Amino acid sequence: MKNLKSLALTFTLLVFAANVNAQDDNNPWQISVGINAVDVYPVGEVSPQGDFFDEFYNVTGHWNYVTAPSTISVSKYLTDNFSFGVSGSFNVIEKWGSDYATNETISVDELKYYALDGTVKYSLKDLVNFGNFEPFLGLGGGYTWIEEGAFNSNNAGSSPNALIGAGTVNGTIGLSYWFSDHFGLTYQSMYKHSFQDYLTTHFQHNVGLSINFGGIDTDGDGVYDKKDACPEVPGLAEFNGCPDTDGDGIQDSEDACPEVPGLAEFNGCADTDGDGVSDDKDNCPNEAGVAALNGCPDADNDGVANAQDNCPNEAGDAANGGCPWPDTDGDSVIDKDDECPNEAGTVANNGCPEAPNADVQDKLTSYARTINFSSGKSNIEDAANETLQAIVAILKEYPKANFVVEGHTDSTASEKFNQKLSEERAAKVVDFLTSNGVDASRLSSVGFGETSPIASNDTAEGKATNRRVEVKLAN
Repeated sequence: MKNLKSLALTFTLLVFAANVNAQDDNNPWQISVGINAVDVYPVGEVSPQGDFFDEFYNVTGHWNYVTAPSTISVSKYLTDNFSFGVSGSFNVIEKWGSDYATNETISVDELKYYALDGTVKYSLKDLVNFGNFEPFLGLGGGYTWIEEGAFNSNNAGSSPNALIGAGTVNGTIGLSYWFSDHFGLTYQSMYKHSFQDYLTTHFQHNVGLSINFGGIDTDGDGVYDKKDACPEVPGLAEFNGCPDTDGDGIQDSEDACPEVPGLAEFNGCADTDGDGVSDDKDNCPNEAGVAALNGCPDADNDGVANAQDNCPNEAGDAANGGCPWPDTDGDSVIDKDDECPNEAGTVANNGCPEAPNADVQDKLTSYARTINFSSGKSNIEDAANETLQAIVAILKEYPKANFVVEGHTDSTASEKFNQKLSEERAAKVVDFLTSNGVDASRLSSVGFGETSPIASNDTAEGKATNRRVEVKLAN
């Protein structure tokens, strides 16, 4: 039991080291060659055998082994740390326990030993960080033959060298140390319980060289094809075998600029000018700019890049080449939107003045006074049409202004008749203006009869002048 405690302590100390390279689906095949030792003593049988695990590591007193390679095994990785293997071994049994009274080894006459076994092995490498050490457990069965002797007889005495064979169920515990992905040293102890009384239950210990193989690494990058996402191109293990050509820590398949070191935030591309626009999307990669203009600068912040801005230091309009629109009349309505670009107006009136000035009023008065009527009549003569159209054009220039049309007569006829006649003349002119597009809500009419002459009613010429209308800005 003392030796068993030492083994447990040793095993506990061994499991704390770094990076194991055990058999896996990269190197699915394993072959092991070594020597085995058979111990029939610590199996819980009667004398000359002993209690379970009694003197488990009494190598000189109880172990049987030959110095030549005596065990070979081949195994195949299955999945999830499970593998299956078969092994064959031979040995020569010369020690069969010990005498309780004298504690001396009981010798037998070089009994031949042969075994064929199959084992399902489970690697414990992923349960704890075992480093280069790989502990494992196994369960299986096999068939073992031991030459008939004094303590193992099946009454086959007619043949002095008869082999006694029986099936066994096997339990295994072991530990491998891997020097590299392919080479390691393996030790295991297998408990073999016989199904027949004539074949003793026993332990078989094995130590030998294990070799992993079968993995394919087409591109030679150290990542086997089975786990290599880029098996035809040398790459890095951290990227599952895919390359990182520019060494920026972003694999080429995810790197928008695979040949130029860059930053993860820009999908592997650089930002040379530091403007927050990656070089692959920056039309001006060596000059700090703004993202909205694909990384090009905009000195006047008008949304037009300097290279396309005809006025790069003065904020303007993209539609005008980056330059500000002119405002010739200074009324805050730029010329392109100003319906009266050479006359100051209001924004509400599209750049035009909302009321005519004195010059415009004089022009309206001049035009209106040329619209003369026949004596005693209110109808508009054809000769006045051109003049009235000119008045319509002026009124339309001031859509916010209201106007009044005043009617006048000469002194012929009575005052009552003349008053009515003047009202009719004003109304006729309003009708003409509205029928030609002037909003009726902006117009009103009034008659003054014969009360406001502008010429003498003593002459025919003066009377003709007084038969008139006036168009004025309404108060």
